[in-house]
Amino acid sequence: MAKIGQVSWTDLTVPNAESLREFYQQVVGWRSSEVSMGDHQDYCMHPAGESDPVAGICHSLGGNAGLPPVWIIYITVADLDESVRQCLAHGGKIVKETQSMGSHGRFCIIQDPAGATAGLFENAK
Repeated sequence: MAKIGQVSWTDLTVPNAESLREFYQQVVGWRSSEVSMGDHQDYCMHPAGESDPVAGICHSLGGNAGLPPVWIIYITVADLDESVRQCLAHGGKIVKETQSMGSHGRFCIIQDPAGATAGLFENAK
């Protein structure tokens, strides 16, 4: 579990996740595991010989539709609702509203005043 303020995850959301999964497998040596999204598969990416994933490569479908095709970091926060309030109060925008990740926690995607995109993640309590 990541500490407050740490980057806890990285995702890439693209129209064709399979081709990018293959690209990163060949370029950096990651292997993949499938994550069922109901009607399609997204992918967790693992360093060679490791069981814990380090990143995700996702299709820009459903809740991910409209996300930019860039690596998005997820930063762990203590209180997601308060971080969202602070984001808006300091000139940021909400790109993707808060969503539950079940027993893992909750997240949202923000855009800072410079236009950079990041995720905020709150561990389940």
